[in-house]
Amino acid sequence: MRVLGVDPGLTRCGLGVVDDAPGRPLTVTAAGVLCAPADADIGHRLLLIERGIERWLDEYRPGAVAVERVSSRYNVRTVMGTAQASAVAILCAARRGLPVAWHTSSEVKVAVTGSAGAGKAQVGAMVTRLLQLDVPPEPADTADALALAICHIWRAQALNRLQQAHATACPAPALARLRKGTIR
Repeated sequence: MRVLGVDPGLTRCGLGVVDDAPGRPLTVTAAGVLCAPADADIGHRLLLIERGIERWLDEYRPGAVAVERVSSRYNVRTVMGTAQASAVAILCAARRGLPVAWHTSSEVKVAVTGSAGAGKAQVGAMVTRLLQLDVPPEPADTADALALAICHIWRAQALNRLQQAHATACPAPALARLRKGTIR
């Protein structure tokens, strides 16, 4: 599974591509940040983000995209900008028919550090350790994007295991008979 993590922002949009293969450690394929001038109008910044994400999708061909869910605990201006950048990432993925998952920053922090209150430095340190990197990814937006991808990979694995367990515990034919009322 290859996942593109997107830490949305209007001036810095973190991107990270993480690969997962059975029996192998997670690996980072690419990590970086898309930058847009803070003094540029919103349309131009969104266009730069869209072009950058499209390039990454073309080059790295992920099977899924994980985007940070916007939190309302920030000021309205920050939330609006982050939501707009998120929408661009979602649109780019939708053009390709890629599944998109949203994860809150707390979910991501718990997944990679074990603590919802982890700071940027802790997230960066754990991403470095989990991906066996020599140095922490910089800037923090890049580490956050990689953490999003890791979180998504691990959650997808857990969800798949739950679905398989459910299917084993209640096979489809038995479930169909139960719905028809022939099994009590």
